Amino acid sequence: MRAFLPALTATLGLLALAGPASADVCGELIDRVTSETGADLVKRSADFAEFRGADGIGMTLACGELSATGAQFRGAPLPAGYFDLLGRAGHAVTGIAADVLAQAGRTALTAAATTRHSNVDAGKVLVTCSLSGSREAPVTACAVIERDERR
Repeated sequence: MRAFLPALTATLGLLALAGPASADVCGELIDRVTSETGADLVKRSADFAEFRGADGIGMTLACGELSATGAQFRGAPLPAGYFDLLGRAGHAVTGIAADVLAQAGRTALTAAATTRHSNVDAGKVLVTCSLSGSREAPVTACAVIERDERR
């Protein structure tokens, strides 16, 4: 019994130090986004991250029960790889095929050219794009947003 108590105490102490079983979900998503897109992590908080993608494309990731990833670019023309990057980031977060998300982004941006903002339903996600700024320095922002399937 005497040998048992110290072993039990040590085991319980190690379990207490281990903390909750939940992993760093945002960290895992950040790793997947950087791996899939080649983007560099610029800034991170507990539930949000900013990245620098190719061709001056800014990227964001909001982590949570429902996550979202976005791509932003200031200027014209839009880099050729913009929608490919959006699709790959969206795939990293949602598992939906990158080409499906990229095409939804293209469709949303085409509609946003006349309405300034547009959404495209892509199954369990919404792909949204908006245009703002001046004609000389337009800002394009598109995002892949997970839907709450409970609603």
